[in-house]
Amino acid sequence: MTSYVFITGGVVSSLGKGITSACLGAILEARGLTISMIKLDPYINVDPGTMSPFQHGEVFVTHDGTETDLDLGHYERFVRTARGGRHSNYTTGRIYESVIAKERRGDYLGATVQVIPHITNEIKEGVRKGAGDADICLVEIGGTVGDIESLPFLEAIRQMGIELGKDRVVYVHLTLVPYIPTSSEIKTKPTQHSVKELRSIGIQPDILVCRSEKPLPSDERKKIALFTNVPEKAVISAYDADDLYKIPAMMHEQGLDEIVTQQLGLDLPEADLHEWDEVVEAKQHPTSEVDVAMVGKYMELKDSYISLVEALQHGGIHTRTKVRIHFLDSTDIERNGPDCLRGMDGIVVPGGFGDRGIEGKIEAVRYARESGIPYLGICLGMQVAVIEAARNLAGLEGAMSTEFDSDTPHPVVGLITEWQDAAGSTEERSEDSDLGGTMRLGAQAVTLAEGTLAARSYGATEIVERHRHRYEVNNHYRDRLSKAGLVFSGLSVDNLVEMVELPGHPFFLASQFHPEFTSNPRDGHPLFKSYIAAVRAHRESELPEAAQG
Repeated sequence: MTSYVFITGGVVSSLGKGITSACLGAILEARGLTISMIKLDPYINVDPGTMSPFQHGEVFVTHDGTETDLDLGHYERFVRTARGGRHSNYTTGRIYESVIAKERRGDYLGATVQVIPHITNEIKEGVRKGAGDADICLVEIGGTVGDIESLPFLEAIRQMGIELGKDRVVYVHLTLVPYIPTSSEIKTKPTQHSVKELRSIGIQPDILVCRSEKPLPSDERKKIALFTNVPEKAVISAYDADDLYKIPAMMHEQGLDEIVTQQLGLDLPEADLHEWDEVVEAKQHPTSEVDVAMVGKYMELKDSYISLVEALQHGGIHTRTKVRIHFLDSTDIERNGPDCLRGMDGIVVPGGFGDRGIEGKIEAVRYARESGIPYLGICLGMQVAVIEAARNLAGLEGAMSTEFDSDTPHPVVGLITEWQDAAGSTEERSEDSDLGGTMRLGAQAVTLAEGTLAARSYGATEIVERHRHRYEVNNHYRDRLSKAGLVFSGLSVDNLVEMVELPGHPFFLASQFHPEFTSNPRDGHPLFKSYIAAVRAHRESELPEAAQG
């Protein structure tokens, strides 16, 4: 029988509810429990798939192809058993869409459809589906307590607390405890008011996780406990950490998992956090360091590439390499040339949409190819590698993707109108299809050619990776590109190009899929381990012997 932990946030947004939820899940998993995790988002969009990365950061794609909030990436990186899916992320738009569809079908038998009970019942049904048969389901509610749009979600979890009872529900509230430099004081009043707001809608938090710059002093913890009706031991100090992966141990040391398991009446062994200790140890004691340029278009908000950033760091953890990532806007390369890439040990071009900065990305690929710098392309990063090879190796002047130039004389990348999904069903789309939910999405099988860099990196010839794209390499150009030296080292079950590489280069490999979505700090990912090892080897080959230590 599944128990539930509901995580809410107050005072301000972006305090780290997703990280808090993921870390709690990691500790509970380390005590032998199976964990499922859900994110409830108050915005009206049906899913984040059409939202700008500048607005909401990365869109994380689950195994089944659901486009979800980036917090689900945190969940999967921290909790092995929390593989997300279509029931792991619900938005206001999706909830209302479902309720309205039911009303149109007549499912409510002529009743007046209202927020309570119809919307709240739909939310509760979604939470139960997302929980599955896990021992504990952690449910994060997006936004901030007091926001009008989150009220139906808060009401739904209030009702679940009544229906399931105190021995199956725990409420965790994340707040901010700011430090005021001018008066040298820590202020608890925002937390008091946030809890007051939460209690006004019928939810008494069982645990407070207090975000602050430094550890919360004992006097402030006692004061918060007194004014919020929360036991002092349940006031957890979530101070700024210099390493994300230290947080599970930090929370465990303060007894967060013990408070949760005691309330739920669970008798469990102690948490085994040795894997997290090994991750922190490897990250803090590298034996080498490298500089990697990430050339993209959403550089103002680093969360736009958060899974890729973490995957590169995981590659560093598993090769004992400190990875310094330099975020370079591809439009700067268009204007000023590739000089900013000098001194880089590796170049990565991530995914993206739209034509802004596309020539800068193509120039970054050319620079990596001609300079012998290890190159890794992801999604659009593979497509620009194909375009660069078409122009500069195969002599196809004006080669381009039809996404950016519908009149290109050589459409080496184009819109594919039909393909098979993981279940073998045929999916279709056209230029007039809706943008939302019409891409090639989710985990699909890929066959790698034996003896290629791709196969050596994975240590296998049959793999499964997640996708999120609308355009594909044009198979009509494969022969000409192969003759020019480009190797198509990975293909899908329906013969679409999945990976390309250049033999004779220190490391030049690109994928149509998104391997970063399945990387985690404890296990890493074979492609990123291989790439960082190559970047490290390249740097060491460039250094004078004395500098190599």
